[in-house]
Amino acid sequence: STNGWSAYGGQTEAAYYPHQDPSGSSSGSGVSSSIGLALSALGSETSGSILSPSDVNNLVGIKPTVGLTSRYLVIPISEHQDTVGPMARSVKDAAYLLQTIAGVDPNDNYTLAIPNNGSIPDYVAACDYSALAGKRIGVAWNVIDIYGPIDEPVMTAFMESVALIERAGATIVDANFTAFPEYVQDNNETLVLNADFLTNLATYLSELSYNPNNVTDLQDVRDFTHNFTAEDWPDRDTAVWDDALDNQGWNNTDPRFWAAYQANLYYGGEGGILGALDRENVSAVLLPTQLSPGIPALVGSPVITVPMGFYPADWNVTYNRRNTLVETGPKVPFGISFMGRKFDEATLVGLAYAYEQRTMHRNDVQPYIIPNIELGDFVK
Repeated sequence: STNGWSAYGGQTEAAYYPHQDPSGSSSGSGVSSSIGLALSALGSETSGSILSPSDVNNLVGIKPTVGLTSRYLVIPISEHQDTVGPMARSVKDAAYLLQTIAGVDPNDNYTLAIPNNGSIPDYVAACDYSALAGKRIGVAWNVIDIYGPIDEPVMTAFMESVALIERAGATIVDANFTAFPEYVQDNNETLVLNADFLTNLATYLSELSYNPNNVTDLQDVRDFTHNFTAEDWPDRDTAVWDDALDNQGWNNTDPRFWAAYQANLYYGGEGGILGALDRENVSAVLLPTQLSPGIPALVGSPVITVPMGFYPADWNVTYNRRNTLVETGPKVPFGISFMGRKFDEATLVGLAYAYEQRTMHRNDVQPYIIPNIELGDFVK
């Protein structure tokens, strides 16, 4: 299928280039917040679904620690990776929304892990222009090298951002993810997500008070999708579901789950973001946002993306696999990510705010299309 497509709503497009891919899965949240249809919006992320649409829609996106915000009655993929967070046009707006939604919920036992008896820091007060001064900030250069080559405009903007952060008083150090070469050759993340999805979706469906089509598990959802013509199957396939059901076939109660999950914890922990933070004694690790979601997702650690720049006017247009949506092209935005320790969102908010206020890159590029009416004209 394509990012931002649904059987009922059709194709959502981002607003910076005609037929721009909005990324996903929080596509509508990204586009609506980006062009002012909402002050801010919520997204849910398993691996990239807040960060990626924020990246290409010129937004600040906060992917919180798994357990900082409740997932109760949010359609799940993985209890170990799913998290709900804000998408907004500024760090402070995102901080206000995070302040509102963070906290313990007895309906989501992961929130019981919030430190200090569930006390939530003041994320708005963390918005401090001087937050970068005196901090040690890492860069995961080996991730860039392994994923490379990175588009020149993105890499140039990233290098300029690293230099700016250093000028703001931070010390920049190498903070590589030591197990990243093994991670990119591994499929344990897919095994964990498939296994969680089989269990977690069935649990979610069992909690619905109204279920007119009596769908109780992923098999039922796939059958319904295959038989409901508006879903456009098989042109828009169900390959991810097929893999979970037909190729893997076991859920997170299976003995095979534990080994895959432990591998994920190593790739994201000692061999990934958590190890880099502790080994190099840094407050955050930087990456271009397009490279940042995967490793923190494995261990449920937080990430904030902030607008960093956009593709130049002479950049050649590239398309998605269906050749229907523009992935890169003139004026398409991109961001920088600050990755941190679990439940240390306040530090990340401060760092992101200090970077944002020195750059204000969101204002450097304008959408090619904007609403011509005010929300107040039709929302009473």
